[in-house]
Amino acid sequence: MQITRAELNPCTVQLTVVAAEEAVKSGFSRAFKKITKDIKLPGFRPGSAPRQMLEQHVNPDHLAEVAADIIVRDTFPKALESEKLEPHSQPSISVKELNQEESKCTFEIKVPLAPQVELIEYKKLKASRPPMEVTEEEITHQIDELRRGKSTRTAVSGRGIEEGDVAVVNVRPDGDEGEGRNFMTIAGQTFPQLDQALMGMTSDEIKHLELTFPENFQEKDWATKTMKAQVSVRSINAVQMPELDDAFAKSLRTESVEELRESVREAITAAKDNMVADYLNEQLLEILLTSSTVHVPDTMWEQVASRRLNDLAQEQREKGVTMEQYAEQNGMKIEELIAAWEHEAKLHVQRAVIVQKIFDLETMKLVDSDLNRELIVMAREYEMDPKELLDIMKKQGSLQELHFRSVFRKVTDFLREHAQIEISDAPPTQTKPKKSKKS
Repeated sequence: MQITRAELNPCTVQLTVVAAEEAVKSGFSRAFKKITKDIKLPGFRPGSAPRQMLEQHVNPDHLAEVAADIIVRDTFPKALESEKLEPHSQPSISVKELNQEESKCTFEIKVPLAPQVELIEYKKLKASRPPMEVTEEEITHQIDELRRGKSTRTAVSGRGIEEGDVAVVNVRPDGDEGEGRNFMTIAGQTFPQLDQALMGMTSDEIKHLELTFPENFQEKDWATKTMKAQVSVRSINAVQMPELDDAFAKSLRTESVEELRESVREAITAAKDNMVADYLNEQLLEILLTSSTVHVPDTMWEQVASRRLNDLAQEQREKGVTMEQYAEQNGMKIEELIAAWEHEAKLHVQRAVIVQKIFDLETMKLVDSDLNRELIVMAREYEMDPKELLDIMKKQGSLQELHFRSVFRKVTDFLREHAQIEISDAPPTQTKPKKSKKS
């Protein structure tokens, strides 16, 4: 056995292993016996027929796959022992060469070592938070949204489309001999050219005009295109919102309009508090990451990136889209998309390591109330019953997500509690951080 060692970074050692010739021969021999042990041929006991006869029933690719697994399993522990390495987590292994005729097998092992973290003082970090008072206008807007949720639609006749009306509109491009395409639209909320054309149109009225469809148009094959088309209105409905009175308030389980407004104020305040907490978490974790020394093994973030990319590929396949097409839709080449997700994965893992380090340094413990609190939050996100979600997580073996999110919340609450926070005049410009659901 020959071993070449390379230190990829302070937490990752790569071993290039050339297996001994005897190990390769033994691996293929054992693989052949394993594959053929249950093959039944007339006149012979299972697996006892002459090798030449059995070979006809063995797929060479399958034989190579099983042999490689045996060779690596036999050689891998010896390589680690030889280099005096103790992996912090599961190493990654890739076979680079496998040749039965020449009895050659070369494979690479990425050995993850324990993360290395040297934190700055984390109890007096400086951060700024925007002012987040709740205005009367915000309360009124939210109540209007609740009213819209209980609105009714009535067919309109005798007048043209007005802003806010719901209309079924048909668009048929010139040269299209078919039926065109129907869209349910809210007048004033489509795009400027179409909004302008629709205002005042009556049912069954037809217009011919040139339209340039926006990039985010729902029909992807029309997005960004300019075409001449026939536009007709199939139907118009007016939206009627209920009156803002005590009866409406009672339909929302409050006794009066005043109580409803106070309930909405509390809800908006809670939402803003959550947003500010996320905003501060981003600042504090960014300060810790940029000012501390954090090394993580490559295998940790590579696994996170691989899972996310696989999930993303599956999501796109269900839509009939390739990863290359998805990357192009987002202004990237596939290589750039992969690199972007790898960068995000590494950042995510580094933050997770920092959080765990503080959790350990502060000798924090999770209690049932911590886990229950996070389970309820997760259930709201997934729009599920908490017990149902817990059962699913148990079956899928993903309870570590609940544990990590509970640790993350406990540590970030601690960081905010001990930070020096000033109120700034500017509104927040950072986006809400992505939650890790598969890490």
